[in-house]
Amino acid sequence: MAMMNEYEIKKEMCEVGRRIYMNGFVAANDGNITVKISDNVFFATPTGVSKGYMTPDMIIKVDGEGKVLEGKLKPSSELKMHLRVYKERPDVKAVVHAHPPTATGFAIAGVPLDKYTMPEAIIFLGTVPIAKYGTPSTDEIPDAVSEHLQSYDAFLLENHGALTVGNSLMNAYFKMETLEFYAKISLNARLLGGEQELTCDQIDKLMQVRAQFKVPGKHPGCKKCEKNGTPECKEAQRLAKKEDNPDAALVAEITQKVLAAMGK
Repeated sequence: MAMMNEYEIKKEMCEVGRRIYMNGFVAANDGNITVKISDNVFFATPTGVSKGYMTPDMIIKVDGEGKVLEGKLKPSSELKMHLRVYKERPDVKAVVHAHPPTATGFAIAGVPLDKYTMPEAIIFLGTVPIAKYGTPSTDEIPDAVSEHLQSYDAFLLENHGALTVGNSLMNAYFKMETLEFYAKISLNARLLGGEQELTCDQIDKLMQVRAQFKVPGKHPGCKKCEKNGTPECKEAQRLAKKEDNPDAALVAEITQKVLAAMGK
């Protein structure tokens, strides 16, 4: 696939802006989008402009410190959050920040999306943590996101919204779509009595598929298995191998005895 030129990238940013606006993921001038052009050069959407009505000439070029290199408009004060992502995750090529209503509702309620229920969500999102609240335009939000950045591609921002990252702009945008869809289904399931999570074996197979897509994250481990009544977690079995961890077999044995005593 041929690489897009800068004008084509700007057009794609405008298209993604239109999609997040038309899908109701943002209102008025909310949200922001960035794309990595080179090691220290990025395109960013402007502040004070509706993402549903952008044109390519509005897109700003900035460096890794946030200094404007090209463009007449100003970047968002939340650019710091985007630049921190690029600094700590060299594999990331695009970042999307929005306020999808249902996912943001979970963020405001302080409820992480951490149930293993949908194959698509497990493969492309995994669990979605909540980055603790930070004051906009400060380093508090970048610091909060940084705590989860190495293991996740989608985040809820406490009392704020959501953030997704990807190896392309459309990849990051589709994760935002998946996040909001996952949040809607999770909310509906809870209204109907609660989610039924997948078993350890089912999760293990999905994590293998996830690895093929090179999405960060790992098997949730024994805690999830206990919850499903299957303490013989495959991840625990791997860790119990003496060549991996000489003490793990003893730990596994003790764990099983404790579980048996508790009637698990």
